[in-house]
Amino acid sequence: MLTISKTSAHFRFWFDNKILPTFCCIMSLATINKYEFDLTQTVKADAKAQAFPCGQTTSTARHLTQEELDKLSSDEALVSDFKQMKLEKEAQKNWDLFYKRNTTNFFKDRHWTIREFEELRAHREFESQKLVLLEAGCGVGNCIFPLIEEDPHIFVYACDFSPRAVEFVKKNPLYHPERCCAFQCDLTKDHLTENVPEGSVDVVTLIFVLSAVHPDKMKLALENISKVLKAGGVVLFRDYGLYDHAMLRFKSASKLGDNFYVRQDGTRSYFFSKEFLAKLFEEAGFQSVVNEYVLRETVNKKEGLCVARVFLQSKFIKPANSQTGSGLLSYKSSKQGKRED
Repeated sequence: MLTISKTSAHFRFWFDNKILPTFCCIMSLATINKYEFDLTQTVKADAKAQAFPCGQTTSTARHLTQEELDKLSSDEALVSDFKQMKLEKEAQKNWDLFYKRNTTNFFKDRHWTIREFEELRAHREFESQKLVLLEAGCGVGNCIFPLIEEDPHIFVYACDFSPRAVEFVKKNPLYHPERCCAFQCDLTKDHLTENVPEGSVDVVTLIFVLSAVHPDKMKLALENISKVLKAGGVVLFRDYGLYDHAMLRFKSASKLGDNFYVRQDGTRSYFFSKEFLAKLFEEAGFQSVVNEYVLRETVNKKEGLCVARVFLQSKFIKPANSQTGSGLLSYKSSKQGKRED
């Protein structure tokens, strides 16, 4: 058996005696090593960026160098329609395989969410008031379990596209039915109301989730979320922004559409402009409160690399019913909120 691994990136490639002879006819060992190195760098960069989100906020997109502009302009060829349909059909399988390979070791726990989104601890009428949260696209629970540990008065509905990810959530020692309800769900077609009471959720978190959805189906996901969110409730959003380093790293034959790419493992990623995101939420019936780019630099001193990371961090509310005014937030109080770095 041949093992090629990078423990720091938390993944391994295994080739048994049955697969290796055929595989080696297709790829040389040098090619395998290069593929592994490229994927390792992407894993390291994405995992680190999601763990340490602080950065400079700006209302304008990142300025590209001439070299970067040339690269984007030269990469116009799209993946074939046949392959695109296959990727859409196999999207769940590809994410399930992702969690099979990486288990719970890919991302660090996101302890930064409370600092970045004050709505997760504020805007309650009294301290012991229960906060009902929906984590849409929960993965293996890197966001929800730090919240459950810190706040005894929070109840979390957690759903994910991948059944395997949901099973990892349920096996976590911190998972208790009285604090969390996890279930598998395709946000673009499965009704959230089958597991979450309509209009019962105070806050929805969409953290590095919507980018994995086909752009044509993003509005369906938001409309689905809106049904379980209270009037006056808030959606907290953070995801990949336009011209992020990961976007510029994609090689030819990876482009699916404008700002939409496929990774080597078959999972897909969209890179948001603030204009596209605002229009998307507004068409789904939400109002924009905060919608900013977050610019960071990831430095690898050992390799002498400094790369630009770009994320979009936003807040959108479901307009409050003028008669009931339910939900944790009003538009005015949300607008006055400031980032805490």
